[in-house]
Amino acid sequence: MKRFAILRVGFVLLTLSCANPLFASAYRSPQDVAFAPDGGVLAVGDSTAEAVHLMDSASHGILFMVPLAGQASGLAWSADGRRLFAAESGAGGIAEIDRASGEVTRRFTIGRFPQGLAIAANRNLLLACDYGNDQLVAIDSKSGKTTARIPVGRQPMRVAVTPDESFAVVSNLIPATAATAPDHATEVSIIDLATFAVRSAIVLPTGSTNARGIAISGKGPHAYVAHTLGRFHLPTTQLDRGWVNTNALSVIDLQTGTRIATVLLDRVMDGAADPWGVALHPQGTKLYITLAGVHQLAAIDLERLHAMIGPDPDAYANDLAALHRGNIMRRIDLPAKGPRGITITPDGRALAVAGYFSGNVVMLDAGAKNPVSISLGPQPEPDIVRRGEMAFHDANRCFQRWLSCATCHPGARSDGLNWDLLNDGIGNPKNTRTMLLSHATPPVMSLGVRDKMETAVRAGFIHIQFTQPEPGEVEAVNAYLKSLEPATSPHRQPDGSLTASAARGEAIFHRESTACAQCHPAPLFTDLALSDVGTSTPRDGAKPAYDTPSLVEAWRNPPFLHDGRAATLREVFTHHNADDQHGVTGTLTPAELDDLIEYLLSL
Repeated sequence: MKRFAILRVGFVLLTLSCANPLFASAYRSPQDVAFAPDGGVLAVGDSTAEAVHLMDSASHGILFMVPLAGQASGLAWSADGRRLFAAESGAGGIAEIDRASGEVTRRFTIGRFPQGLAIAANRNLLLACDYGNDQLVAIDSKSGKTTARIPVGRQPMRVAVTPDESFAVVSNLIPATAATAPDHATEVSIIDLATFAVRSAIVLPTGSTNARGIAISGKGPHAYVAHTLGRFHLPTTQLDRGWVNTNALSVIDLQTGTRIATVLLDRVMDGAADPWGVALHPQGTKLYITLAGVHQLAAIDLERLHAMIGPDPDAYANDLAALHRGNIMRRIDLPAKGPRGITITPDGRALAVAGYFSGNVVMLDAGAKNPVSISLGPQPEPDIVRRGEMAFHDANRCFQRWLSCATCHPGARSDGLNWDLLNDGIGNPKNTRTMLLSHATPPVMSLGVRDKMETAVRAGFIHIQFTQPEPGEVEAVNAYLKSLEPATSPHRQPDGSLTASAARGEAIFHRESTACAQCHPAPLFTDLALSDVGTSTPRDGAKPAYDTPSLVEAWRNPPFLHDGRAATLREVFTHHNADDQHGVTGTLTPAELDDLIEYLLSL
């Protein structure tokens, strides 16, 4: 394993050992940051460069640049600070890195898309979110063996551990229920670390998605979770003043296992789009949240916040002025684009924020003042795809900054909500669709009302963000979306091949008698046509036909059907296909249905 020691002198980088051409050409995209327990070293997870940078906290010099096998997607230090664990998304592993040498000493295999890591030192546990399999994985940090796999919510992103190591708290990206459920929202999972049982699943306010950052206090204790809060019951005609989308912080009492408050990070006419990372001051007095879509940092006075909280957890969930009336929050502009991860030194004196699109780390004091920008190295000039990705995630283009394209399309996929977009009438909400392969599968939208993806992208700027795109902006976003490639399904073998069950399901899928492949032919798994599969509602007008969606990455884009009424693929066949209009599956045995579903999840 090669390692790269680098000395920073002023703004000049001097390479002290062999260089890798990859790092000279790759964008630096820091996503996660973590101070070592002694505060002396800052670890920076660099997503697109697929590396971890170990930085001296005092001099800001890069000590080592450690190549990873996949995208950096989570960091955690051992209790003694001698080892760093880094999640490698796409490669299915967790790299153990020696702090003194910068060498990868071990790798643990958990699942194709590990996310967010945490340590329970007294239990010798390394905890990781398995995004693709909706599980929290507990690993014995000494032996490296998997101790437990615990089902959590859908697409878990981050995990935190209570100070006494009794519980782990997991944030989940999108809801696990049908989109038509009255309380459709993502949830926070609480795991008992003694038994590895799910203690509770705390559902956030209806419309909540994109739960990422999470922090736990030692007093109470309380968990703090940042997320978006969509007002999807309303048409998207009134974007102003948070009628369509807001951005929130939910507070959970871990002693009672209840949500005690949800407050909004927005101002009355200024959204705080896409809250991401969360860090808590060691004294429990301040909370810091990165606002990725508006390139800001929110600093919250927790003592004042808890003094404001009353018995009704939803008292402030619609109040855009609550945090400002109480002088509880400040929002600080950062010299960074797309700030994501955030960490604080153990002594509480300094903050570090990862600037994903600017390729830098911003250091601030505990008062969230005096920012210093530290580059991770030469940043290539953004090409059209990178510019499109930046525009897709930038809420500054949106009227009053309530949302970005990525708010409803995290990772350019789906938030799982039903939205009433008005491009096909009013009062007939449809489930958000993935942007993957949208350019290759026209027409687009559930009723096929847009002839092609490019038309829909321009319409999204105008009718969803209420802005006129800048010259070249639509073309850049189009290029970004066209660059997206399907991720290898976590339901496949490590080498990418089908499991035995999926291979049997493939044969069932292609049977003439089931007729699945008739409307979903490979390789796009869509016939590019509109079909009536018996799921129409009176709200959809006289034409009951819907655009046949691609089945590629079906594992990643629940719920299913045009209005998201099926929480799982199994429900598509067992609850919403009574007349076999959506594939002739009524005669399949339970084992055959299992195999068919496994194949669909493997695409």
